[in-house]
Amino acid sequence: MKTVDKTVIHNLGLCAVGDGANISAIDVKDGRIVRVRPVHYDEHYTQEDLNYWVLQGRNGKTFEPGMKSYIPPFSMAFKRRTYSPNRVPFPLIRVDWDPKGERNAANRGKSKYRRASWDEVLGIIADEIHRIVEDYGPHSILLQADGHGETKAIHCAHSCMAPLLKELGGFTAQMRQPDSWEGWYWGAKHVWGQDPVGQSVTQFNVIQDVMRNSDAVLMWGCDLETTPWGWSGQQCSRIAYALSDMGIKQIHIAPDCNYNNAIHADKWIPVLPNTDAAFQLAIAYVWITEDLYDKEYIATHADGFDWFEYYVLGHEDGVPKTPEWAEEKCGTPAYTIKAFARYWARHNVSIAHGNGGSMIRSCFSHEPARLEIYLLGMQAVGHPGRNQFKFLEWSLFGLAGSSPLPTSAWLPSVEACYNGSHLGAATDSFVPKTLIPRALRGETLEWYGHVTAAHPTIDQFSKFSYPLPGDAGIRMVWSDCPCWQTCWNGGNELVEALKSETVEFLLVQHPWFENETMYADIVLPVSTKLELDDFGTDTLGGQWHAVIYEEHAIDPVCDSKSDYEIAIAIARALGKFGGKYAGLEAVLTKGKSLDEQLRYGYENCHAPAEFLDWETFTKQGYQLIATKECWEDDPVGMYPFYSDPVANPMSTPTGKLEYYSTRLATAFPDDKIRGPVAHWIEEGDGHFERKDSARAKDYPFLLVSNHPRWRVHAQLDDIPWFREIETGKIIAADGYAYEPIWVNPIDAERLGIVDGDVVRLFNERGAVLGAVRVTERIMPGVLSQDHGARVDPIVSGKDGLDRGGANNLICPSATSSKNAVGEVTSGFLVGIEKVDIDALAAAYPDVFDREHYEPYAGLCVADFIEGE
Repeated sequence: MKTVDKTVIHNLGLCAVGDGANISAIDVKDGRIVRVRPVHYDEHYTQEDLNYWVLQGRNGKTFEPGMKSYIPPFSMAFKRRTYSPNRVPFPLIRVDWDPKGERNAANRGKSKYRRASWDEVLGIIADEIHRIVEDYGPHSILLQADGHGETKAIHCAHSCMAPLLKELGGFTAQMRQPDSWEGWYWGAKHVWGQDPVGQSVTQFNVIQDVMRNSDAVLMWGCDLETTPWGWSGQQCSRIAYALSDMGIKQIHIAPDCNYNNAIHADKWIPVLPNTDAAFQLAIAYVWITEDLYDKEYIATHADGFDWFEYYVLGHEDGVPKTPEWAEEKCGTPAYTIKAFARYWARHNVSIAHGNGGSMIRSCFSHEPARLEIYLLGMQAVGHPGRNQFKFLEWSLFGLAGSSPLPTSAWLPSVEACYNGSHLGAATDSFVPKTLIPRALRGETLEWYGHVTAAHPTIDQFSKFSYPLPGDAGIRMVWSDCPCWQTCWNGGNELVEALKSETVEFLLVQHPWFENETMYADIVLPVSTKLELDDFGTDTLGGQWHAVIYEEHAIDPVCDSKSDYEIAIAIARALGKFGGKYAGLEAVLTKGKSLDEQLRYGYENCHAPAEFLDWETFTKQGYQLIATKECWEDDPVGMYPFYSDPVANPMSTPTGKLEYYSTRLATAFPDDKIRGPVAHWIEEGDGHFERKDSARAKDYPFLLVSNHPRWRVHAQLDDIPWFREIETGKIIAADGYAYEPIWVNPIDAERLGIVDGDVVRLFNERGAVLGAVRVTERIMPGVLSQDHGARVDPIVSGKDGLDRGGANNLICPSATSSKNAVGEVTSGFLVGIEKVDIDALAAAYPDVFDREHYEPYAGLCVADFIEGE
């Protein structure tokens, strides 16, 4: 019996900026996807073909890449995302939005939609773009076209419309910030450079070094069993198992015993969210007072250490940063801090990261990021067995040195056929993502830096403003990434801003009806990548780089088009106005058909001529790139700097590790929060999120909001396979699948709540619901609820209440600090209380009685469409 009609190959990474991962085989039968599975490389390649590498570790153990792709559950379940009942089925128009009359902006998020044809919506969109450009100027169109999504090239999920708007005079760009790297970007870069993001980009062969020379790996807020799934598959999990087999200890510091800790940790050290700086300062105090740091290294490799020592010993503020002092701040016993500091000082320890968490995405996150580099320097970073490395984003930004594993002979690129946004490319008019609500409200803004992770450190000292002189402010928002309120800070403020009358037109294009999509005036249905022909790569998986012929698996679902096809259709519709509005289609296509773009992308992917073989590429579906010759000869991590800092300087003004930043001191002499030396910051710049804050009387719990276990940010929240898992959702007595909230048994007993109770997390910014999971895997005084749950508003906007558990709605609105406009999405104060779900249901029957809601899929678009 025939079980498969065809198999195609796709990358199923969820990075959306061209870099791919998770190369997968898609099996199709009778026009439907029946299975997503790993690709078995040995069907086409031998180990000799690939220059197969083997790392030698302790205890006679080895680690090797394997001959199949290690795709995560996200990839295998993606077919359910394609067939989600929440797919936007056809173009939609909000029923009470009349572009020729009353627009009813205040009803965004409340009104339902009606079905429309493509011809109707394209005509309206063209009219609106023409009107706004002519009446207000091109900068009055805000392009929200950045962030995470499916990884595509020709049909890229973000910013296919940008070339069109550039031809009309430009637009205002929403600039995506270093969201997973905020603290590193705004802090660590001022200590050791390491552009572009501030985490080490000199990771050559560090995994090999760790396996041979490290006694322990310190994982600070790192969950390699969760976060890398969307970017690097499960190779990192295999590495962690190998480290254990080799006798290398894994020490985890986090408020929660996350999935990584539960599986791999030899020691879990709990620390309150966003108090890592106190813990780190106390470690430094032990090392300084007990003479446990490398003074010779500091003397030759560092600058300004005496300033840091002066502060740690209490000479600046009269408060020595002792372990006892730190215990009051971070909740970690002083004896644990002392023991850990002494262990670290007497062993070779490397630090690994998986991004995210309260350390790096909270207020003042630049301080713990700087302090980590200070500590690494005190133990001679670059010494064998002492480095920093990452468990994801290997080869990101095209940097071979950002991978700690052996790399391929060359790095492929989709640039030649890439129609999406380029990180770091800004128009004259732009706004940092964290400031978008204020821009929509019409405020005049000033900030420092282009704020993307593609810019060097010096860019943080350039001042920018919005709006530009003579501009009229934002009148139209065009979004292809409607997940701001589920991924950024102060989400309820954004909702209020979107309901402003000054935003005359809100256009969203997206495959699924979720989050900001429900506030749009027009919604356009987008095809998923499994419905499209495209050129792809796998550059982040940690095995071999690959180029991929991404043949469509199925025909487009419903009445959808790709983002690229939508941009072309709108360009064609604008042609009726003539002049600069004519001929825009040719600007987008560059004179090439889709097939021609795909082949052009392959033939210009940076491959050597002898590699290119179109027939093999299209027949096989992919080509692997062998490991480069003599990879073992690459210098290990930061060893060159360790061995000769003069010949191999850091990219800092002094070429050394800078414990005192003269650039920060000169540029921002009055900045008491991000000063020239990293400090413990209690409060300021709009943040009062400490347990000692006056606000803690009303909101006594610190919320840690991690990268989600069963989503990638705001993606995948509609997959039944994940929602039905015990740690996925909790189905309460009302039949609704609530986002879990971890509560320590001590707190649960005191509050009188038990497993499964529906509760609300609240502060003065609003409230979100969730269901209780009582567990010792979270510290007392701390709650944990993953970010990114799909918004399901009971009351939207200011003082809102969200049933879905999208806790970014109640994050602080203030940025990292006044001169660092980073996001703050974890480690903030909330209260918790049990709710009377029956009373809520009685008060809001329209929300609680949706006809098509299904707990194992969530919201259904049919409930938002009239007459369907």
